[in-house]
Amino acid sequence: MTDTPPAGALGVARPRRHRGIYDVVVVGGGLVGSALAYGLARDKDCVAVLDEGDVAYRASRGNFGLIWVQSKGMGMPQYGQWTMTSQRDWQRLADALVDLTGIDVHLEQRGGLNVVLSDVEREARIDFMTRLQAQPGMAQYPWKMLDRHEVASMIPGVGPDVVGASWSPVDGIANPLKLLRAFHTAFDRLGVDYLPHHAVGEIALKNGVFDVRTPSGVIRGKKIVLASGLANKALGAQVGLDVPVRPQRGQIIVLERTRRILDTPLVSLRQMDEGTWLIGDSQEEMGYEDKTTGLPVLATLADRAVRTIPALREVRAVRAWAALRVMSKDGFPIYEQSQSHPGAFVATCHSGVTLAAAHAYHYAPMVQAGVIGDALHCFSTERFHVQAAA
Repeated sequence: MTDTPPAGALGVARPRRHRGIYDVVVVGGGLVGSALAYGLARDKDCVAVLDEGDVAYRASRGNFGLIWVQSKGMGMPQYGQWTMTSQRDWQRLADALVDLTGIDVHLEQRGGLNVVLSDVEREARIDFMTRLQAQPGMAQYPWKMLDRHEVASMIPGVGPDVVGASWSPVDGIANPLKLLRAFHTAFDRLGVDYLPHHAVGEIALKNGVFDVRTPSGVIRGKKIVLASGLANKALGAQVGLDVPVRPQRGQIIVLERTRRILDTPLVSLRQMDEGTWLIGDSQEEMGYEDKTTGLPVLATLADRAVRTIPALREVRAVRAWAALRVMSKDGFPIYEQSQSHPGAFVATCHSGVTLAAAHAYHYAPMVQAGVIGDALHCFSTERFHVQAAA
């Protein structure tokens, strides 16, 4: 990875290559928008990515970097299927990005653990995973409940409070910052116009073309994809899409680098490829402006981590951060095309890393074709209208 980002990468402006009407305008340069733009450009579409630039408070940069299947899909088994679809394509994505950009996103798919610290937690975890897998239409993958001895063989220096963990071989991790950088570097290689400082104000459909007004001028496209996280709610209303999203705050503690010892990630504890430790993550229902960290939550996260690996007491905390997840009413993704403004699509989810491969290889071709496939119909906002009527 070079020290100097290529032109157009991560908020660095460059001259536009295309000044006519784009095939697709993607609003949002985080992981969701970037994966979609990458997938569209691979299929030769002329693509622009409109982004606030590095001033944006990105969920992508507050990300834990899990590629996680365990626990996904309770109440909507199709989400479990969608997650597995992405998991299967992730190696393909990582290989393609390193071939194109030279950036290794450090994909590791060697399984993952959900540690339990009491017998009550253990029984609750077994019950949850059993009910999850028993849902009709749920993706089936191997998992098992490990005892303390089995966990100790996977977590060096495991603490006495650990009584077991659920484990599945389909879980994994990547480096989310390197993934974002790889996508933006790929823009330069594929001819995507990355346009920072282009926060979107007004969107209008005129004669079959979307006029997207920004402080830096009007950008025009035959299609538009809203992938701007929490901003999708306001922008969607302009193109006939009701996108009911809310912010959910997550906090993470970063510990100093040590020798790499943890090869199997936990859902709330992982060690990065360069040795940094991440402890997380909270799930707090907060306001749009509440991006601050809080000592009570951080203390709870730290306590659980040191009960899992007591040696972490000696590893210094270097920083902590909070970020806002993009959550729908029910916590599942939203994919939809506007009926009143054909060609306007939305992509909203809180799993930008896990679903990156699905967005690039499956949703992007649907946008290109102008039709969302039947398999994703369950993720439209019609599900909220049905619940309201009931």
